[in-house]
Amino acid sequence: MSQNASMEEFEALLQESFEIDTPDEGSVVKGKVIAIEAGQAIIDVGYKMEGRVDLKEFANPGEAPEISVGDEVEVYLRQVENARGEAVISREMARREAAWDHLEKAYADENRVEGAIFGRVKGGFTVDLGGAVAFLPGSQVDVRPVRDAGPLMGLKQPFQILKMDRRRGNIVVSRRAILEESRAEQRAEVIGKLNEGDAVDGVVKNITEYGAFVDLGGVDGLLHVTDMAWRRVNHPSEILAIGETVKVQVIKVNKETHRISLGMKQLQEDPWESVQAKFPLESVHTGRVTNITDYGAFVELEAGVEGLVHVSEMSWTKKNVHPGKIVSTSQEVQVMVLEIDPAKRRVSLGLKQTMRNPWEVFEEKFPIGTEVEGEVKNITEFGMFIGLDDDIDGMVHLSDLTWEGRGEDVIGNYHKGEMVRAVVTEIDAEKERISLSIKALDGDPFAEATSGVKRGTIVTVEVTAIEDGGIEVSYDGAKSFIRRSDLSRDRAEQRPERFQVGDKLDVRVTNIDPKTRRLGLSIKAREIAEEKEAVEQYGSSDSGASLGDILGAALKTND
Repeated sequence: MSQNASMEEFEALLQESFEIDTPDEGSVVKGKVIAIEAGQAIIDVGYKMEGRVDLKEFANPGEAPEISVGDEVEVYLRQVENARGEAVISREMARREAAWDHLEKAYADENRVEGAIFGRVKGGFTVDLGGAVAFLPGSQVDVRPVRDAGPLMGLKQPFQILKMDRRRGNIVVSRRAILEESRAEQRAEVIGKLNEGDAVDGVVKNITEYGAFVDLGGVDGLLHVTDMAWRRVNHPSEILAIGETVKVQVIKVNKETHRISLGMKQLQEDPWESVQAKFPLESVHTGRVTNITDYGAFVELEAGVEGLVHVSEMSWTKKNVHPGKIVSTSQEVQVMVLEIDPAKRRVSLGLKQTMRNPWEVFEEKFPIGTEVEGEVKNITEFGMFIGLDDDIDGMVHLSDLTWEGRGEDVIGNYHKGEMVRAVVTEIDAEKERISLSIKALDGDPFAEATSGVKRGTIVTVEVTAIEDGGIEVSYDGAKSFIRRSDLSRDRAEQRPERFQVGDKLDVRVTNIDPKTRRLGLSIKAREIAEEKEAVEQYGSSDSGASLGDILGAALKTND
């Protein structure tokens, strides 16, 4: 009877075992650690199946494995039985499956996930997300490029899933998104406390050509190079260094765009407030050349106060020269204050005003009438320029080249670089002009010939040429022309052909014009003057004497 009962129990148990389904391969099952040996954990997954798992699969990246006999764990059943009759299981794949389920939910809900960076790959890093491996691009590590990612390795921290594909096993995460989110919250909090005009401390984080970025405790502000100091700053690195703590003033805050403009010079005294008192007009000061441009040079009078020496105020003589050929950067120069505009923060300076006008100096050394010598600098269609002392030029006009003939005909006899002598005839220091004359070296034959000759004087001339309109005559080398109408009082005698070259004639001087070098002469005027004189001496028409009687008496008296 008992034997029949035992058989029935055995059949019942056998039937029960048949009714229990063996778990499917590729599923996650629960098991119990029954032993640890040879670096492996032996796990009983039930169903009279045992499997082995390497201990390293129970460890997080960079950590020691945490597993003990008796622990219940989930494993992935890859194969029910292998050649040794053991189940092929994996703790890592179980964690991965569980992790993917968790990550998909987090991705759908846009929640953060926790992970640890454990390796470096091309273009970025690998991150363990509790069993699933994700890719962290290098651009998503931090808000700024990271040179050394060593401190971040193995550190558990939050990440944001940017993209995932379970079928392909791809997950892309970002650490930067987390930092920017927390940074935005911190920035909003800091900006909410800032007001324009506040003086705050900050740390210089970055320096560029146009300024520096200053960390105000979670938010950066731009300190522009023009707001660093009242003086000219060529590059921010002249006065700032990365990591330096500086005191700045909040100039402007845009709470929508979170942009902050900062200034350092606003916390210092403005030197322009006392410019007019320190630098009165026409006062002379020593300054330093800070910048040179095509139109002039900037000279620093004191820290924060610069003035412009325009190119026209740099030299008395160098007119068309670049300022860089007159002064150099950092050179100390003497300048005169010409004009001040405090509203526009402009000071006009003069360099040449600190030196005497070379034309005035020349006038003192070489007054009009002085003979000078110089080199022919340039020849033009209206004359030539002669180089004189102190880099100034004098001009010899065509009309001052020769007394005889035309200047156009003789200027070809002169050449650039040739040394010539000339006489100073005019100096205009205000217009910076000096007139010279080469023909004056030999004296003025016209002036010499007409010295002592006055209008109305009777002089003797020699006929040098006969023309239809009159005759050409010479008086002590000064030539003149007597028109036909001036050859005689009598119209019948107004014939040029009645004279011959070489004839000596007494004529009356009617005009002397030194500018045109013209001597007006007339035989007719002499005859009329003689007649008038005779009438006055020997009678008049009222006495009844005839003109013939008067002239006859005058002739007898002359005889």
